[in-house]
Amino acid sequence: MRNNRRSRSHPSSPRGPFVLAALLLAIPLSACGGRDQQSQSQTVPETQVETTPETTSSTGAAAQPWEAFDRNRFAQSTTIDNEWFPLQPGTQFIYEGSSVEDGKRLPHRVVFTVTDLTKVIDGVRTVVVWDRDYTSGELVETELALFAQDDDGTVWHLGQYPEEYENGEFLDAPAWIAGFQNARPGISMKAKPELGAPSYSQGWGPAVNWTDRAQVYRMGEKTCVPVDCYEDVLVMEEFSEEEPGAFQLKYYAPGVGNVRVGWKGDDPSRETLKLVKLVQLSAEALADVRAAALKLEKRAYALSKDVYAHTSPAEGP
Repeated sequence: MRNNRRSRSHPSSPRGPFVLAALLLAIPLSACGGRDQQSQSQTVPETQVETTPETTSSTGAAAQPWEAFDRNRFAQSTTIDNEWFPLQPGTQFIYEGSSVEDGKRLPHRVVFTVTDLTKVIDGVRTVVVWDRDYTSGELVETELALFAQDDDGTVWHLGQYPEEYENGEFLDAPAWIAGFQNARPGISMKAKPELGAPSYSQGWGPAVNWTDRAQVYRMGEKTCVPVDCYEDVLVMEEFSEEEPGAFQLKYYAPGVGNVRVGWKGDDPSRETLKLVKLVQLSAEALADVRAAALKLEKRAYALSKDVYAHTSPAEGP
């Protein structure tokens, strides 16, 4: 998933106002047992922040910062049925939690929807995901993310087009797409994650400082979120060259996907999220999602002239 982190780009001056009204779904975040505790305070004393015990991590970047990629090994690229990261069209994940901004812990909400659109990127047909990110009920980022699964079952991330907002005004669109501006595909989830295996690139977009990497942190864990309690949970840690010492933890339940987000180290955002709703959209709702994603793509063609504007259009079912 967007990967549930802000794009690591340096904000530029606004290109012009663009106001979006955020449709806020009122879903209460119920308490659920688990190893982590979430702060409800507006201030951020360290003792009240969700965290996980430290372990030694080999976070040094590899000699080559991107992964070897063979576009000829994607015979059924849009069938994404990886055990840890399945992406079935019409599936919608809604997460609620909090993150720190300017020393205050603010409500945070993410709506991650798998569309029924596909798009060819770097010679591979990808699945288009529409991701929306809210802080204190205000839309701060909306994004199209592009994924494909190779013949071994590994899910690849081939790029994304995000739009960032502040107070309803458009700020920036730091897109990276494999095949443009030296960007390379990265791995979102391996077919068979292994504890102790080296870290891997989640995509390489040097033009916008996208240098995310991931590695297995723990396996066989148990966690509870408002949707359900899960066993045999895979915990991944993500980090980047842009934020040394900061780690985001993602909890993946088998057959479901990402159900929880935490942090450790010097992560300034200290983001925590729990899966509060998991639904399969109706045909009508999926059609509405498709229309909204295509509307966002239309803006992408107008705003991302050096990158997105050179891609082929997304296609419906």
